[in-house]
Amino acid sequence: MPDLKKLLVELTLAVALIAGLFWVGQSSLSDSDGENVQEVTATVLAADNSEVLQAGAGAVGPQHLRVIIDGGMWKGTETKALNHLNGQLDMDEIYAPGDRILLAVHIQDDSITDARAINSFRQNWELALFAVFALALIVYARLIGLKALVSFVASLGVLWYFYIPNLLKGADPLPLSLAVLVLLSLVIIITVAGVTRQGIAAFLGTVCGMAVTLLLTLFFGDKFNLLGMTTPFSTTLLVQGAYGLNFQHIFYAAVLLGASGAAMDIAMDVSASMHEIKMKRPDIGMKELVESGFNIGRMVIGTMSTTLLLAYSGGYLTMLMVFVAQETSIARILNMKLVAAEIFRVLIGSIGLLIVAPATAIIAGALLTYEFGKARQPAATADAVYQTENR
Repeated sequence: MPDLKKLLVELTLAVALIAGLFWVGQSSLSDSDGENVQEVTATVLAADNSEVLQAGAGAVGPQHLRVIIDGGMWKGTETKALNHLNGQLDMDEIYAPGDRILLAVHIQDDSITDARAINSFRQNWELALFAVFALALIVYARLIGLKALVSFVASLGVLWYFYIPNLLKGADPLPLSLAVLVLLSLVIIITVAGVTRQGIAAFLGTVCGMAVTLLLTLFFGDKFNLLGMTTPFSTTLLVQGAYGLNFQHIFYAAVLLGASGAAMDIAMDVSASMHEIKMKRPDIGMKELVESGFNIGRMVIGTMSTTLLLAYSGGYLTMLMVFVAQETSIARILNMKLVAAEIFRVLIGSIGLLIVAPATAIIAGALLTYEFGKARQPAATADAVYQTENR
């Protein structure tokens, strides 16, 4: 019964967190992009495609819609809306009657004077999918899963409300990124593992990996002659007037940011496994424990590097298909700026991970075997401590 009550409490907290995210998502629809512009949800009643011209696989021109607003203070209001198509398949959407969309409406003298379609409304389904993930995480990982959710939301808040705004203001990307990532790593690891020896070891191992990743990024970045414009939407930022930003260092920061998550993962895997070994074998010495940590790290690294390759390749699958279809030479592929940037990202991140595993093993071995002047606990007491720390 106590375990059931504890699970119910954890599920209640998870549901409250998810409900809060739903509320934030819905309330953000009323935020104004401008002084008299509001974003609302609407359902398409009719679509006029007479002025839409097919341009290859895409379409160009205005699509005229008649919609009924189903959210906000204008709920139930019918109005005309424009959906302008630019021939960009990755951005454009053609709507049909019955589609639910996000609409930007211009308000003047308490009436709608103009309305533009923005996108299909996907927000609720995205939050529903996140809810499934959150509940599955809580059911399996219990309190640790709840802590992971809290750290996830907190990390998102730090990135969205502090890190990115300061990048846009012209802050130096590398010192800012390093400071933010060290802080996030500390918060995430301590939230999940607590202020424990394995938590401290995982944090220090992650920091070691970040430091090596940063040094390698700075050294090989100049050799690769990458100026940073390979990152998505860099051109859009320039068009919007962000001429003072250091796009090369923003690209370096993106490499560091991408590698930090995997670094934390490996550091925690190694540290937690070594802690488990220590709890089951309290008499184990530092040398033997570090050797076990090295063996664990080798197994984790053996798959993690390939995981990074597959993850990045998945994002550019269509580009790889074009290369194969056109029988592009290996030399041309390897020297292409976009491909070189991804090779740089994968290899720098992988080398950083190679440092994280042994560094964490050495640090965890020292911390977990150092007695701080106390006698080593017998096995039964150690097991009790293990149960207490992981409730």
